[in-house]
Amino acid sequence: MKRFWLVLVSLGLVLAFSAQAFAVDVKFNGSFYAAGMYLDKTKLVKDTGTDGPSTAFYYQRLRVQTDFIVSPGLKLVTRFDAMERIWGGARTDSSKAPTTLAIDSAGTRAENENIAFDWAYVQYDSPIGTFRAGYFNDGAWGTVFMDSSTPRGKVAWSNTTGPWYYTMQIVKLDDKSSSAVAGSTYTDNDRDKYVAAARYTWSGGEAGLLTAMGRDARSRPAASYTSLFYCLQPYAIAQFGPVKVQAEVDYFWGTWQDKESGSNVKMENLGVFVDAMADFGIVYAGGTFAYISGDDPNTLDKKEGNSLLVNGGRDWNPCLILFNSDITYWVGAIPGYSPTQNPNLNDAAPTTADGMSNVWFFQGRAGVRPIAKLDIMASLSYATADKKPAGVLNATYGWEIDVTGTYKLTNNLSYMLGAGYLFTGDYYKGDNNANSLNNDFMLINKLTLTF
Repeated sequence: MKRFWLVLVSLGLVLAFSAQAFAVDVKFNGSFYAAGMYLDKTKLVKDTGTDGPSTAFYYQRLRVQTDFIVSPGLKLVTRFDAMERIWGGARTDSSKAPTTLAIDSAGTRAENENIAFDWAYVQYDSPIGTFRAGYFNDGAWGTVFMDSSTPRGKVAWSNTTGPWYYTMQIVKLDDKSSSAVAGSTYTDNDRDKYVAAARYTWSGGEAGLLTAMGRDARSRPAASYTSLFYCLQPYAIAQFGPVKVQAEVDYFWGTWQDKESGSNVKMENLGVFVDAMADFGIVYAGGTFAYISGDDPNTLDKKEGNSLLVNGGRDWNPCLILFNSDITYWVGAIPGYSPTQNPNLNDAAPTTADGMSNVWFFQGRAGVRPIAKLDIMASLSYATADKKPAGVLNATYGWEIDVTGTYKLTNNLSYMLGAGYLFTGDYYKGDNNANSLNNDFMLINKLTLTF
């Protein structure tokens, strides 16, 4: 009898585990790219004895997303990046910065050179909306302007009712609570964000509004202040026949430094983006305007820009050299004379590429598709600073001409070849107009596979 029950229980366990396994559906998607880059100058200074050398290398990245569908309306989503490195190049010394995250990852740069998981979250489609909890993308809304997709720990609810979409989110950006990994004798040193947004969609476009509140207490108690900000981010995208128009406004205000003793520093940042494109099939043409407020060095009690809150975003790379986050990530900053820096960096964190800042930006572009698989595009861009930083005599970042051609080898495989030339602006002369500058140019080719 015991043997009978033992066999029966064993069969039951086998059936139970088999039923669970058969209930899980697994889906994969992702991308892979391999690219080669040549940049003529890594510094824009001239005749100094320390002029920047040229650089040329190949680099790549594999990204894979996996959806574990447990049952209808319930799934676990993961995503990892792997082999994000320069071919044969030096690897990051993880012992020197073991906790510094890559700019667009939940892992360090050293981990991304091998493998780093960025997403791991559960999604439940309930009768009252969709709930997500775990690590997934944050920092993207509306148009591509000011989007810097970054995995962060979040709890989010969203719901769609007819043409309306709603969402509310709680985001943990940094946590300095005492733990087994990092002990602390302090409390409330965290950085958090709370978001609510709505979007309306119609046959010819969409429009939405995001509101958020953020609190940053990481400087306590050493610097004895906290930061508190609020934002409004309306946008609209509309199609008028062959013309597509996009616009977004990003307005942040609050207290940059709420000091426990002494005077406070108020914050008011503004970003504006307008883009129009007319597509006639074989040919297309359009233009872009962007404005991002800069910080006035004469108003020490105000922070009008360069605050890591309003910027062009890493997801938007309008040029091949200027304001290109890939250049900053793979090559590094392309500086001029002190105290100038790459305007793709922010004063608040000059080692982080968060897209353009402190800028008036104008671009015109046109393209042609001589055959269905080939797209050739040329653009002319001009940029100047909104506010000249202290010690900088000029505002013009420069003019840039870019030409790219993309050929679709298959539906999933494309090859891009591009060239860019930067006529360096006098901004990079720093505090001396007698300083000489180099212009810069680059060549790039990139093979991209999606699956």
